Order: sequence, then C-alpha cells, then structure tokens
Amino acid sequence: MSVSFFTSESVTEGHPDKVADAISDSVLDEALRLDPAARVACEVFVTTNLVVVGGEISVADELDLEAIVRRTVKAIGYDGFDPDFAHDRIEVLNRVQPQSADIAAGVDDNLGAGDQGMMFGFAVNETEELMPAPIELAHRLAEQLSDVRRTGKLDYLRPDGKTQVMVRYENSRPVEVEKILISAHHAPDQDQREMREDVFNTVVAAVMPERMMTADVDFTFNPTGRFEIGGPRADTGLTGRKLIVDTYGGYARHGGGAFSGKDSTKVDRSGAYAARWAAKNLVAAGVATKLEIQVAYAIGQADPFSIHVDTFGTEVIAPERIKRVLDDIFDFRPAGIIAQLELTQPIFTTTAAYGHFGRPGFSWEQLDRVEAIRGAAGL
Repeated sequence: MSVSFFTSESVTEGHPDKVADAISDSVLDEALRLDPAARVACEVFVTTNLVVVGGEISVADELDLEAIVRRTVKAIGYDGFDPDFAHDRIEVLNRVQPQSADIAAGVDDNLGAGDQGMMFGFAVNETEELMPAPIELAHRLAEQLSDVRRTGKLDYLRPDGKTQVMVRYENSRPVEVEKILISAHHAPDQDQREMREDVFNTVVAAVMPERMMTADVDFTFNPTGRFEIGGPRADTGLTGRKLIVDTYGGYARHGGGAFSGKDSTKVDRSGAYAARWAAKNLVAAGVATKLEIQVAYAIGQADPFSIHVDTFGTEVIAPERIKRVLDDIFDFRPAGIIAQLELTQPIFTTTAAYGHFGRPGFSWEQLDRVEAIRGAAGL
C-alpha cells in the first residue's frame, strides 16, 4: 500500500487578495449589466485606507467605480469596525483607461482569443463535486468560517481568514484528514482557547465528513497566538494573487493567468472554465477517473492553438478516442464557450471567493454532456 499526504489552502472573502478580486469582479458585473459585450480587464490594489482600480474597460465612462468599490467592501464586512479600512473612509483612486485598439480589433473582428496562453481544466472522482479532496474541504471550511461570522453565531469574528487541510492518501485515494489549520480574524481581547473550541464545533465539526475525521485530528488555530489586525490593513491585496486557491489547490496544473476582473473574451478565464466543464463531464461519464485538459490559444485567433488530454493512466477507453470525443462534443473557440456557458451574464462576483470550481450554480459545473459523451465513447 502506498501512502502519501497532500495539503491545500483556502481563504475567506475578507482576505486582502480576495477583497481585490471581489472588487474586480463587481466592476466586471456592473459593466456587463450596462453592455453584455463590454470589454473589461480590471486590476485592483488594496491597502490601509486605499483602493486603486486600474485596467482597461470599454464602458469606463459609464461606471461609478467609487460606488462599486464602497458597496463591495461593505458587503464583505469592512463596515466600520476597523477605521483603517472601512467602506465609507477608504480613498478610491480610479486609474482605468480604454482597451487597446489592437487587442480590440483582434477580438471583435475575428471573435478571437483576447490573449495567448494556456489554460487547464481538471476533474477527479475523489469527491461528489469531482474536485480534489484537500481543496474542496479547505474551501468548505473557509465558507463556513464566513457563514458563522455573517449569521452572528460567532459574532467576534472579522472578515479575514485562512484554512488549510492535509489529507492522507492510500493507493491514491483520500482516506483521512490528518491536519486542519484555521486562522480566524477576530475582535480584540478574545480568549484564544474559547475561540478554538467555538471554531472547531461550529466550523470543523460542521463541515468535515465523518468518514474522514478521527477523534485525534491535529487541529491548529491561530498559530501566531492572535489575529486582531487583518484584511488590507495588515497586508496588501492584489487581483489574481490567489490562483491556486481559485483552481485546484495545487493538485493540478495551472496556466498562470488570473480570472477575476476579466470578461470572457479573455481566455485566461473562459478557457479555464471550458476546460473544467469538459473535464468534469468526461470524468462523470466514466471515460477516466482522473483527467486534465490543456487548451492553448494565440491572440486574435478563434481556434485553439492546441488541446491536450492527460488521464494519468485511469482511462477506460483509448486516449486517442477520448480526444476525438472531446473534439466532437466541445467547442473551445471563445465565441462558442461564451455562448454555451452564457458568460455575458453578470454572475462573476460570486466566483471571487471559495473557488471557481466545484460549487453549484455555475454553468461550467453542469453535467449536461454526460450522455452525449457516453454515446460517443460507446460506454
């Protein structure tokens, strides 16, 4: 029996990088409400009492960026408890400009990719969501940590936070959670031992599957001793700096491009969504138990530069047949992806925290090609 361990992390919506992601995606959604064909590449920097919004937006003159920023920051939970980062006190600097005419011509005239690059999609039958177990569990812990704050169950919690989960694998299957780490932003003068017990009972016990938990699980809480100063006051945040959190927790490869703040002509986002959609449907159809797709693009060109499939030896039909099934059923041209996944809708703010994959409600998580795949594959 082979034994191995894998760890993944997640962060809450109040983490500085996620504050930046949320603002970027809120700007994108507002632009799409004004014009479903809006071109948006929005980058955000947050620090003590300051938010800087930059990038290229086709409808920039029609957006009230300051109002979007303040509304988003308040919704996350920075509503006045910290005077050094509060929605009604922060300075907002607008450094947005129009999109490059050269890029616009390549995208709009040819319905081509907004940039070159490679994207990855992945699925594995370790969880019901067909996600790797470590990142799935880390996300659910982070989500629950925010939920007990928002509902007032643990009213001393603040928006920032991190989770980390180490899973024991036997013969490449997840069997047990060995270690859990949670860092929780909190109000001053809270007793750490009481908080540790509260968080374990309302977060860990509520989320962790009983079959993977043991009574002596190694649980670490706020390892520095306290976490009173958090959010952008404690650390700067930037759009797109949590790429591994956003995808597969390091379990699968990543092309390097960020998602948040980009409209779907940017294949960093839409290509990764389409690759996940295809990989998930292929695994759900039973062609393999673990599958990764790489899609590469050239700027301004509609057809992918290349498509590669890796099943890690878990396939039940020949790999070349899987590739033919993929080519027959999925359209990886940007216009096709946008139409099939309805990516002109203002749905992106909800993607900004707790992972872009493995969560219900997103079009790229639908299992709507399974029967077609089984028929084409002869399964």
